[in-house]
Amino acid sequence: MTPERNERLTTVLNKRQPDITVVLENVFDPHNISAVMRTADAVGMQDIFILNTKIPPHKKWGAKSSSSAAKWLTVHQYTDANECFAELRKRYKKIYTTHLSSDAVGLHELNLTEPVALVFGNEHSGVSEEIIAMADGNFIIPQVGIIKSLNISVACAVTLYEAYRQKNSAGHYDAIKLQGERFEGLRNEWGFLEEE
Repeated sequence: MTPERNERLTTVLNKRQPDITVVLENVFDPHNISAVMRTADAVGMQDIFILNTKIPPHKKWGAKSSSSAAKWLTVHQYTDANECFAELRKRYKKIYTTHLSSDAVGLHELNLTEPVALVFGNEHSGVSEEIIAMADGNFIIPQVGIIKSLNISVACAVTLYEAYRQKNSAGHYDAIKLQGERFEGLRNEWGFLEEE
């Protein structure tokens, strides 16, 4: 690895935020997943959880919309909701779903500086009742138009950039959060990947 490439990879890894993740529940379209991955990489997220309980596990993501973002992320795929949530509970303090309900809070009211997992449901029916019951709360993205929902990749982008804003204001990007074996492992793994 050239010194320049090592420096570039190290700079990116120094900004990674292991205390935030996105969970995509039964999202059908691989292009939507890829678009989410691209945003996740852009805001320094490292881990993404794909939970498919009603559709088969995905074999690949839509390469066009992601600019191959998947290879820079650690993708965790689950087919069992309880297993997925057991892992999430080990890593994150809160789990929130995007769901329009009477107890939902606005996105900007969430504290996204604490370790948090954000669950987005599929394109047609949203987050399932099972997952809503397992989460710590629901949030909505404020909207004033006729249509009360956004495309999943857009909703995810809006949410992750609010997290970026909060975390940046709190100085999270100034502190190195990935360290030790995980940092070195990713840098070595990335060293063999081609950049687009």
